[in-house]
Amino acid sequence: MVDVVVIGAGVIGSSIALELARAGRKVVVLDRAAGAGQGSTSASSAIVRYNFSTAAGVAMAWEAHFGWRDWAGHLGHDVGDLAEFRQCGLVMLDVDAAPRASWLPLFDEIGIPYEEWDSAALAERIAGIDTGRYWPPKRLEDDAFWADVPGTLGGVYTPDAGYVSDPALAAVNLAAAAAAEGAQFRFRSTVAAVEKGGGRVTAVRLADGTLISGDVVVNAAGPWSGSVNRLAGVGADFTVGVRPLRQEVAHVPVRSGYRGPAVADMDLGTYFRGEVGGDLLVGGTEPECDPLQWIDEPDTVDVHPTAAVFEAQVTRAARRLPDLAVPNRARGVVGVYDVADDWTPIYDRTDLGGFYVAIGTSGNQFKNAPVVGQVLAELIDRVENGADHDASPVRFRAPHTGLEIDLGAFSRRRRRNAANSGTVMG
Repeated sequence: MVDVVVIGAGVIGSSIALELARAGRKVVVLDRAAGAGQGSTSASSAIVRYNFSTAAGVAMAWEAHFGWRDWAGHLGHDVGDLAEFRQCGLVMLDVDAAPRASWLPLFDEIGIPYEEWDSAALAERIAGIDTGRYWPPKRLEDDAFWADVPGTLGGVYTPDAGYVSDPALAAVNLAAAAAAEGAQFRFRSTVAAVEKGGGRVTAVRLADGTLISGDVVVNAAGPWSGSVNRLAGVGADFTVGVRPLRQEVAHVPVRSGYRGPAVADMDLGTYFRGEVGGDLLVGGTEPECDPLQWIDEPDTVDVHPTAAVFEAQVTRAARRLPDLAVPNRARGVVGVYDVADDWTPIYDRTDLGGFYVAIGTSGNQFKNAPVVGQVLAELIDRVENGADHDASPVRFRAPHTGLEIDLGAFSRRRRRNAANSGTVMG
């Protein structure tokens, strides 16, 4: 009998497996894919940033970046080729929906270095950028999208931000380190049932009939997490739900190469960062003018980029970078995100004893992978030893920064944060 069954071998599930195995638990990880990181992790833009609307969110991201900076040290094992953290910096452009005054005090509280740029500094630091203030984002067929604007904007630059070169490889690295600690991985394994008795989880049954017993089960199944919760019969007491969302990220060739910082541009409804070779990755920030592609069944999603989404995202980026050409052919990746109602993850126990969740993570939690495993290991240890996390939330002491993080911020029963932007930016 194993101690813990982790459902999902993406970057989050693999991180959880590593930390539980380090703690001496016998861990089995199940994933329906053929290998680690082949689900929504592989479609991540893998941006490491610190802009969140809660102290806990900012503290988690700042702690996690130390893991990315010393990735080999974090893994603790020789696992072959490593994903690389590339520190390019990030500028969060000013936007009415998330004014800098609402989150810069959190940077001051946590101790994150930053620079405040006005429009002149922005133009000086990013060659060729258009500093126009276009809010709110508009569709391309709206004449107002193409209109000149009188106002300008600046932004906040965080020099320590960047991106991870290969998000799927990062998950593979974590899985290999977990295996070196004794965790077992079973791929091409689909969960068909969650067995329970006496108010606790007792086992997981696979589609082929295999029964894997365990005292603890962690649902880190990404876009399938909602269906796994339904198998376990949990969720009735959640104040925050999760849903699968189809997302596209465009890959755009840049003739002269892009070597500037990553840019979070909610003003136009997009974000972009450089890519290996000087190309650009461009994604969306869920502006109200765009319909979101909520889905019921992740397995049925068309994985080919669409011309309409590609054109919208890249043209918005080209409004900000006027020298950027918009290709005729759509290129990029399509993924299915596991999105919480308020775009904040749920790291929590449930009302089924021994059944834990690390869900609603897609889109903005890849960056936190190095610390999420530590958080879940701490939470599981404390709750399984009698802590009442619902009444008195566990507080996690971050090893690098020494910050104390209130895990109640990620509760399944939390009150919605009114300061949240309601987008992938948190």
